Amino acid sequence: MKRWVVLVAALILFMVLGGCADNDDEMENTQHHGSKTSVETLGSLSEETTKVDVTMYNSDMEEIGMATIRQVHDGTNITLDASNLPPGTHGFHIHEKGVCEAPDFKSAGGHFNPTDAKHGFDHPKGPHAGDLPNIVVEEDGTVRAAGVNDMVTLIKGKKNSLLGNDGTALMIHAKPDDYKSQPSGDAGDRIACGVIGE
Repeated sequence: MKRWVVLVAALILFMVLGGCADNDDEMENTQHHGSKTSVETLGSLSEETTKVDVTMYNSDMEEIGMATIRQVHDGTNITLDASNLPPGTHGFHIHEKGVCEAPDFKSAGGHFNPTDAKHGFDHPKGPHAGDLPNIVVEEDGTVRAAGVNDMVTLIKGKKNSLLGNDGTALMIHAKPDDYKSQPSGDAGDRIACGVIGE
C-alpha cells in the first residue's frame, strides 16, 4: 500500500513539475512573441502610410509602369516595373515636388534634399536624400529594379518625409547619373515622372 502511495505521490509531483515546465515554455513563447510584436510595432505605422503606389508617365503622359514605395524598418523599399523606355543606363531620382507636368517635368523641381547635401554617392558631401542608383533598361525597353533608401521615410511630419506639403516625385532621366556632378549627376533630360505625394 505504501508503495502505491509513493508511486502516486511521485506521479503527482512529476505532473506538477511538468506543468510548470509547460507554463515556463508558454511564458517564454509569449515573451518571445511579445517582443517580436513590439519590434514590428516599432516599424509599423498603424496610422501612417506604409505603402505608396506611383504611376510613371513618359513625356507624352502615357502610362509606362508602376513604382511602389514601402516603409521598412531602415527606410523605404522602392521597386520599379516599367516598359517603353530607351534601352541603357538611366539616372533615377526622387525630386522635391509632387508635380509631373509634361513634356519636360521641370515642375518637379530639383532633387529631394532636406539635409542640403551635395549630389552623388561619390561626392564626399553627398548624397542627396533623393539620389538613387542608376537603373538599366533592357533592349526590349523594360526595367525591373528594387532597392532600399534609408534617407527617406513615408512618416508624415518628418523632415525627410516623401509626403510633405509639396509632395515628391520619382524621375527617370535620359542618361546615367555619374554620381558626382552638381547638381544632378549630368543625367540629362527628364523622360519619365511619377507623383509620390502632393
